[in-house]
Parts: sequence; C-alpha cells; structure tokens
Amino acid sequence: MRTFVKKITEDLYLLRIDDDQTKYFEALWSIPEGVTYNAYLLITSDKVVLFDSWKRTYENEFIKCLEKVVDLKDIDYIVIHHMEQDHSGAIPKVLEINGNKAEVWGHPLVKKMLESFYGISPKFKALADGEEISVSGKKLQFIRTPWLHWPETIMTFISDDQILLSGDAFGGFSTPPTIIDDEKVVSEYLEHVRKYVVTIVGHYSEHILKAVEKLRTSGLTFKIIAPAHGLVFKNNPGLIVDYYVKLAKGIPEKNKIVVVYSSMYGSVEKAILAAVEELEKNNFKPVIYKFTDTEQSNIGDAISNIVDAQAVIIGAATYEGDVFPYIRYLLDL
Repeated sequence: MRTFVKKITEDLYLLRIDDDQTKYFEALWSIPEGVTYNAYLLITSDKVVLFDSWKRTYENEFIKCLEKVVDLKDIDYIVIHHMEQDHSGAIPKVLEINGNKAEVWGHPLVKKMLESFYGISPKFKALADGEEISVSGKKLQFIRTPWLHWPETIMTFISDDQILLSGDAFGGFSTPPTIIDDEKVVSEYLEHVRKYVVTIVGHYSEHILKAVEKLRTSGLTFKIIAPAHGLVFKNNPGLIVDYYVKLAKGIPEKNKIVVVYSSMYGSVEKAILAAVEELEKNNFKPVIYKFTDTEQSNIGDAISNIVDAQAVIIGAATYEGDVFPYIRYLLDL
C-alpha cells in the first residue's frame, strides 16, 4: 500500500492511495491489479476546498495525508462528486476533526445519502447543473453527469487552470507506478481502463456518450483530466476521453476474437483448440479464457475484452442438463 501527496498544479494537490488489499472490487470483480482512490485538495489564498475522500478502511491514512498540507480545521468546503463509499467513506472523519465547519457541496441527492450512509447532517449546499462559484477568485463550475455511474454524479471544472475533476469517469483499475500519464505507463494502463469501464460504468455506456457530448458542446477546454481512480491525464487528456468513447461505442479491434470455454474432461477444449488453430492460420488474434479443472480465468477480464472484439466464440460443457454455470453467468452479464 502506497500513498501519494503530490502537486498537480501550484494550488491543487492529489491525494492518492494504492489499494492492494481489496481483492474483489464492489465484492464482485477480481482485481489482482489493484485500484487507487484519488482525492484532490485546492488551497487558495484564503480558502481550502476538498474534493472527495478515500474508502473508510483507509480514513486514518487519508487524515495523515491531508495533514501534510493543511490543518483540517481550515477546510472550508467539501465537494462530493460521487457518494459511493470508496470516495465518501472518510468524509465523516474529516468533518469530525474539522469541527463540522466545512460546508458540503454536491448534487441535491447527496444530502439524504449522507444521512442514510453515515447518519450525519453537515451544512450542505445543493449544486445546480452548470452552477459557477468563485472561491478566492478561482472559478469552479459544476457539471451533472448522471449515471456515471450513480444518479448523483457530478464533475468540477476549475476554469482558471482548465482542470476537469471527473469523478469515476475517465478512471481505471490498477496502481500505476506514476501519477501522470507517461507514455510508457499509459500503454499498459489502458487495458485496466477497459476492464474498469466494462465492469463498473459500462452498463451505462449511453450515458458515457451523453456526458462526453455535453462536455464537448460546453465550450470548455481541458488541459488536465483528474479522475477518482487511476492516472491523472496531463500530457494527453484527449486520449482518455477518446478511449472511453471507443469503448462505449463498442468499436472493434481488427482481427480480435475472444474465445471463452469450459471443459471438464477435455472434449470441449479439443474442439476449441482446433478452432483457435484455424483462426491463427487466417491471421486472427484469439484471446482465450477458460474454465477447466486446472485453470479458472478472470470473468472481469473476459467480458472487458469482449467489448472491442470482432467476434466471440463460446464453448460450453453441459452441466446437470444445462449450460456450464460459469458460462451461463458470463452470458447473463
């Protein structure tokens, strides 16, 4: 487990923790690659704004990181982009130490969610879509992006620095060795972005496209995209937006064929391997996932690769007169 407190700009800090303890994200998706939780802290000449927090499991580590750059009693505002507990979990502790001085800003739904999740009722300001607030001369604009991936999700645009704090959108799994989108890191990272998109926000792919269109027609220009998971895109912010659009549209990768099969005693596997041999002879690139008595593939990895495949081949053993359970589960997803 690593923590980072790094300046993104002169007055904006990233507070990141690399979570290598969570084995199943949302108690469902196996993530041996890990995940980060990213919060941000804006320190102006006389005001302090905290954007999100970390999972409650790491609230003590979060407090220690905050204390490296600010006295918690000096936090004036807390912006909640998304109420899921991996981002809001440490906020009650922050407010407690802060003496409940800070006013919480968020979507109107956030007020009741704070009461329901944590039994707290802090000072609260409901943000309108497109609302602009000046904090010590820094203009913050708040943009509603519903269903990325809960109904109350919003983003913050820091106009002066052209920074988009995007919440869960434009994030990815894994714990990258850098905090910024270095070219070598990105090439490996995008695989984990695909898995994150497909398993976490992919159910709402139409809302990804709606949110991107909303951002693109807003006239805003982004120099930095800073999500709540994964890398901060500072060198090429357009790359992560375009990649999200590609995945949301299901644009296939040429010659990519995903092969998923179950085989209890080898018969299905024999047939599948014959098919794979023919695919390779014809210059296709099969990506194989299998469920056998010696190997169980990661279902999250399998469905994340399906999204941009030209075709999918399924080989299923029968089990108790029905489709093999893991294959049935995958098809139901």
